[in-house]
Amino acid sequence: MMSAQHGISRGSDFSRTLKRGVRTSTRDLVVSVAVVPSIWPDPSGRRTQVAMSGGPWLGLIVNKSVGPAVVRHRVARRLRAAFRDVRGRVPATETFVVVRALPGAAHRSSDELADQLREVMGRKRVRELAARSAGVDVAGAGVSA
Repeated sequence: MMSAQHGISRGSDFSRTLKRGVRTSTRDLVVSVAVVPSIWPDPSGRRTQVAMSGGPWLGLIVNKSVGPAVVRHRVARRLRAAFRDVRGRVPATETFVVVRALPGAAHRSSDELADQLREVMGRKRVRELAARSAGVDVAGAGVSA
């Protein structure tokens, strides 16, 4: 099970990720990925805790269009399990990932959702975001500051 400290719980963190992050989607998921800059203010110390424990943060949006509460919770559990397997593909430890489940996610198995999440995290836009945040240009050469 994923640690509670790896979950996005503040509305401001969701908003920041959804507005400023890279958005990409599959048939059943819409995923926004944002890398948190090192200078980001964090009076609670959570960012440091997550970075030290291997990050990243995960936020889930599973609304009522997906189905009744039992179905929504099942989808959320499946997405958390899928993310746990995909965490190594997330570009940086200081990354926010918000996954919005679309209604079709209710009819997908854990493996199918994991495949879709894996596909999203491997897309070029997400890799480019990670490269920029790490100070590496897309071709792989270092960027001078």
